[in-house]
Amino acid sequence: MSKKELIVRELDRVPEQDLEKLLAFLRALREAHADGEMAAIAAESSLSKDWLTQEEDAAWAGL
Repeated sequence: MSKKELIVRELDRVPEQDLEKLLAFLRALREAHADGEMAAIAAESSLSKDWLTQEEDAAWAGL
């Protein structure tokens, strides 16, 4: 059984009054993941001007 299937099973057991908390938690997890991806993309684009040079390529050529 997959993790997703196990979560769905457990979801059926969550009391109705706790579903709002669970939804908020899931959304917070999704946003935290998205924020991490955006930081990586921003860092990559800002550092690429230093990485994508002939000098940098020559420095790593022997590895």
